[in-house]
Amino acid sequence: MDGMTKADIDKVERRAIALGTRPIRPRDAATLILLDRKDDELLVLMGRRHARHAFMPGKFVFPGGRTDPADSHIPVATALHPDDEARLTAGLGGTSPARARAIALSAIRETYEEAGLLIGRKGALATTRRDWQGFVEHGVRPSLDALRFIARAITPPNRVRRFDTRFFSAWRSDVAVELPDGGPTNELEELVWLPLAKAKQADVPDITRTVLEELERRIADDPLLLPGGSVPFYRLVRNRFVREIL
Repeated sequence: MDGMTKADIDKVERRAIALGTRPIRPRDAATLILLDRKDDELLVLMGRRHARHAFMPGKFVFPGGRTDPADSHIPVATALHPDDEARLTAGLGGTSPARARAIALSAIRETYEEAGLLIGRKGALATTRRDWQGFVEHGVRPSLDALRFIARAITPPNRVRRFDTRFFSAWRSDVAVELPDGGPTNELEELVWLPLAKAKQADVPDITRTVLEELERRIADDPLLLPGGSVPFYRLVRNRFVREIL
């Protein structure tokens, strides 16, 4: 489906739902867990998906979505840290550095589109890609070294929509511009900063709660989220979920 717009892909997937079929293989996706500290509490940015969405309606989720391979061509202020890139390219036959770069950049793009937060550094950006014009207009070059690779999960094969999702984390201080009216899409509503403990108790998908628990343990051992931390990988193997470490 390379070269198709999001609207085209949504039409195909809605048709698949109606026909009772499903995509054959999971598609690359990325999500971003944006963190902030307030006194002694760790806060997490989450938003509720609209009830009309076919995928996880009404659930609280992190900003995120499908990866566009063209994202790999967007100029950046800083590259991925080598340790995070190494873990992104590991597992299940490997991922190319260009593909890893596109996945990481899609987490930044989706955070802008859904939450109006531009992660990067102030500086001129030149690109004709429509999805990145907000960065061009506000003079922000995305910074990949702000991202930490936290977890990976593949949707089970019995779902209509399947994603190979990489979960990243960054700090609110890595945001160069916060748009007061949110992002240009309407995929998320009720954007809120929740204490991590309350986020785990919210109406979230099971994998979201699991990743929050993984993040909580990692921060307990590494409050600064330095590069090089272990990355859990969840997937279904022979009808049972397995947790591997990348």
